[in-house]
Amino acid sequence: MKTVFTTGEAAKICKVSQQTIIRCFDSGQLKGFRVPGSRFRRIPRDVLYKFMKENGIPTDALESGKRKALVVDDDQDLVELLRDALEADGRFEVKVANNGFDAGMLVKEYRPDVLVLDVMLPDINGKEVCQRVRSDSSLDDVKIICISGMVEADKISELKDAGANDFMQKPFEVDQLVDRLCKMLDMEPAAAGR
Repeated sequence: MKTVFTTGEAAKICKVSQQTIIRCFDSGQLKGFRVPGSRFRRIPRDVLYKFMKENGIPTDALESGKRKALVVDDDQDLVELLRDALEADGRFEVKVANNGFDAGMLVKEYRPDVLVLDVMLPDINGKEVCQRVRSDSSLDDVKIICISGMVEADKISELKDAGANDFMQKPFEVDQLVDRLCKMLDMEPAAAGR
């Protein structure tokens, strides 16, 4: 478990901008230390926890230390497979939605670190979900990986233009998807020999 955080990591955990964390650090509201010989600020876990408690910031992100993943697909078997793989990795907390409407509601409320999004949903297409997420600046940190059986290259570039960070063609190896998510979130790749 992480014991010291950068201002960027602290900002993500507290769901505020990095500037806010830097301001609190520089004004002494948030104690920490600077890396010798650099301007980098570091915040110990216990200090960040106390700061969050004092300012009424939910500490669940800090306590679990897990990354939040939201899996959106109308294929129930695939959703279960992805949920099992991510939970087995041990570093993810997973929520699922089976349509675009639920996904939209959950993204706002759950604020996932990563959204695994099927492009062909029954009620709305993935491109529209990407655009909605990207139109909300408070969700800027959410990474989006689209999954689909469709292959047209122009459709993939449209998704990326709409805000998707990555795309995977169905069918895919679940382990590959987990590895891509880890890479996107700057996490160590999943443990070998699963």
